[in-house]
Amino acid sequence: MTQAQIAEYLHCDQSLYSKYERAERALPLEYAVKLAQLYHTSVDYLLCLTDHTAPYPKK
Repeated sequence: MTQAQIAEYLHCDQSLYSKYERAERALPLEYAVKLAQLYHTSVDYLLCLTDHTAPYPKK
């Protein structure tokens, strides 16, 4: 996906999303959750806190 497509999914500007990717701005938690859902993984994986790519099961 392009930055523009992901930014549209998150309802933000592409230039802002680019800053998140470059770690120039902190990624809001709500965006981290949405990205984890988009990529079918966990927020922990996105934040490099685990090597497991599978999302956590819903309870």
